[in-house]
Order: sequence, then C-alpha cells, then structure tokens
Amino acid sequence: MQSILYIVKDFSRVFGYGNLIWMLVAKELKARYRGTFFGFLWSFFNPLLAMLTYVLVFSIYMKVQMENYSVFLLSGMLPWLWFASATNESSNSIMANGGLIKKISLPLEIFPFVYVASNLINFLFSVPILLTLLIVLKVKIGAAIIMFPVLVLIQFVFTFGMALLVSSLTVKFRDLIYLIPNMIQIWYFLTPIMYPNSVVPEKYRVFLSVNPFSHFAISYQDIFLYNKFPSLSAVAIIGAFSLCLLTAGIYVFHRLKETFPEEV
Repeated sequence: MQSILYIVKDFSRVFGYGNLIWMLVAKELKARYRGTFFGFLWSFFNPLLAMLTYVLVFSIYMKVQMENYSVFLLSGMLPWLWFASATNESSNSIMANGGLIKKISLPLEIFPFVYVASNLINFLFSVPILLTLLIVLKVKIGAAIIMFPVLVLIQFVFTFGMALLVSSLTVKFRDLIYLIPNMIQIWYFLTPIMYPNSVVPEKYRVFLSVNPFSHFAISYQDIFLYNKFPSLSAVAIIGAFSLCLLTAGIYVFHRLKETFPEEV
C-alpha cells in the first residue's frame, strides 16, 4: 500500500510543472509546422485530405451505400488521428530528450504528456471541419453533443496511459520504435472507422467488443452522425479500460524511469 501511495505521490509532481508543460507543448506545435507555407492550417488540411481520399475510394469507387458517409468517417477518424499520432510520437519522447533528462531533475512523465497534449490541441482545431460538414450536409446537432467533452476526457486518460507505456518500454526495447507504427496501422483497420460495425460478420464482432477504440469510434459517431447519446455500457467500458491503462502506464513508467538516464 505504501509503495502505491509513493507512486501516486511521485506521479502527482507532474501537475506542478504546468508552465513548463505549456511551454513544451507550444514549442512542439511551432516546431511541427516551422518552415511550412500554411503552418497551423495543416491541422485542418491533413484530416480533410484523408477524408476525401477515403470518401473517393469507399463511396465512389466501391460504392458503399451509406448516407452521410463522410460524417461517419470523419467523426471516427479525427479522434483516432489524435490517439495514433500521440502514441507514435510519445514512443520516442524519452530518448529524444535524453540530453535534458541527464542534466535536469524533473518528472519524466512530462515528455510523453507533451505529445498527448499537443495532439489533443491539433484534434480540437480539426473538429470545426466536422462541424462545418454537419452544417453543409444538414445533419442535426442535438443535445448529445454535451457528451463530447466527456469522451475527450476519457480518451485523454486512455491516450496518456498508452503514451506512458510505450515511452518507457521503448527505452528498454528499441525495436518498438519500428513495431509500434505497424501495430497502430493494424489496429486502425480492425476498428470500425472506415466501415460500420454492422458489416462485420457476427462471429467476428467479439473482436470489436474487446477493442477499446471501437467503443470510442462508435460513441463519437453516435454523437455527431446519429444525434444520440452513446451507450452507457460503452462509456463505462472505455472509462474503466482507460483508468486501468493509465494505472498500468504509471506503474511501468515508475518502475523503469530510474534506468532512463543510463539508457538514453
């Protein structure tokens, strides 16, 4: 019990570095678009171009019969891009800051946190694309929208837990730098973002139920496309899974971080 309390107390130090976190997030966002002509507008263009490509392939080439497919796609794809980008980028966050880690004493959890937060900002800045699409296609926005901040908060917990895991494990197992992007890509195709879960054969839907991001994607689609509140069971599942993932991430990170200065 004492060890658990120590881990929690040690982790809570992160929240005392708000100014530093904000400075590093701003630095990351500026560095991401430095030297580009459109700058921060790429946070709009990237998901828009991806959506147009998928709409072309599935709605026109493959003739998927689904009303407002672009809304369905974008409402699942935008939160996925936040999760995937944050996970990929945070996997190298400790090693990329090796010089700073060796010189300054500060909570090392800050480094993966920065990538989760910076990609959250990108996600929030891309949401107006989705809202504009809803208006253009005359898709009703109703009371269910109040669940959007709840889902974002739960997904933040989920994503930060994953970021802590991959950032700490990558220091010990360098092959993960190359493996994680491939696993993320496979995970994407196994999640009902490009296709509705109804097209998955009944015998395989169990894999959707154990895929936490399936519940995220479907919940966002419920809010934006179908104007209905997400399933209470789905929210409970992703909430519980996110807390478990964050707990595991904090524990693994705490166990390994003493070795970081020697490994990076």
